[in-house]
Amino acid sequence: MKILVVGSGGREHALCYSFKKSKKAEKIFCANGNAGIGEIAELVDIKPDEIEKLADFAESNAIDLTFVGGETSLALGIVDEFEKRNLKIVGVSQKAAQLESSKSFAKDFMARHNIPTAKYKTAFSTDEAKEILESGFFGDENVPVVVKADGLAAGKGVVVAADRSKAVEAIEELESIAGQDAAEKIVLEETLFGSEVSLILFADGENFSLMPPVRDHKRIGEGDSGANTGGMGTVSDRKLLSEEQTTKIVGEIIKPTLEGAKADGFPIRGILFLGLMMTDSGAKVLEYNVRFGDPETQVILIQLKTDLVEICEAILAQSLDKILIEWQTGSAACVVLASRHYPNKPQTGDIIYGLDLARRHENTEIFHAGTAKDERGNFITSGGRVLGVTATGEGLSAAISRAYEAVKDISWNGLQYRRDIGR
Repeated sequence: MKILVVGSGGREHALCYSFKKSKKAEKIFCANGNAGIGEIAELVDIKPDEIEKLADFAESNAIDLTFVGGETSLALGIVDEFEKRNLKIVGVSQKAAQLESSKSFAKDFMARHNIPTAKYKTAFSTDEAKEILESGFFGDENVPVVVKADGLAAGKGVVVAADRSKAVEAIEELESIAGQDAAEKIVLEETLFGSEVSLILFADGENFSLMPPVRDHKRIGEGDSGANTGGMGTVSDRKLLSEEQTTKIVGEIIKPTLEGAKADGFPIRGILFLGLMMTDSGAKVLEYNVRFGDPETQVILIQLKTDLVEICEAILAQSLDKILIEWQTGSAACVVLASRHYPNKPQTGDIIYGLDLARRHENTEIFHAGTAKDERGNFITSGGRVLGVTATGEGLSAAISRAYEAVKDISWNGLQYRRDIGR
């Protein structure tokens, strides 16, 4: 089979790595990829938001299967365009993508289908958002409030404000952080307390299959301090959720979500990502994503034993209930190595040293997120998050220490990373 992966980050490198292991994969293309992906797939110079060009490429190159990495392509309707041309693609429709591309759409959907989440209000201007805060809907001025840009903002459109004055500040700065389009509507939420966990699943519109649970570290600084990022590292461990908790999440959140989406006319075929807060009163949905997370994908796919092509075929045939998806036992950890100044404007163009050494570590993979090559063939930094150093182990501490051992071999000018992933 000829396979096309759409996207350019660490998630897409992990997807190409998984497809490469399939006996069914003859050739892998990635649009538009990065230098690391270029070592295992043919890079295609079409951006993920150039939907028509991607469909033209798939048609003219007789692509047998396309897998969409990121949310932008899905929100722009790539799946609808491919299906219109009878091209096989794994991903949700443009309508279903609204569960991620619009926070207010998602919150209204949860309210309509009685899915546990934080109480909220949607504002259509900064003035209205401030009025909602003043109204006492979220309690007095010392109560923390979550301020969210409604649209897509690459993981940076959420501010947890410690009190009302910080919330007002966040509202006023939201447009400059998230962009004008994303901040056109503002969602205000009560702050939930507990431990965060992500649960991702394959879905075919009727059936679903859970992946191992993951915890992401969003903040730039150790001890979960500083600005929100796209993710500074992840751990995957079965102990993140008990069997009882998982059963409740399936009954109270997953099934109502899948049934609600089908009832509302947009069955979920592809990937569904649940960002959950495990509160004293049970699991509550923080957010939906309609694709693999990044860097969650790295720790998930490194554990996958079943052929990813066969899983995709089952999704397309609506036969996920007829395939046994197997995972390695044990745990996995991913440490993200980022450029200087990330998550603001990152410093790029620095030569990366030590990749060959780092690759030699047992049960360890180096996934490229923001890399390019210079005229001499050296790997250089080309983005904020540069590499995801990912390892497996019999237990979580073994996976974490293995990942950090490989990190020690890598260096470049301005390299930054968190030393407390999984702690």
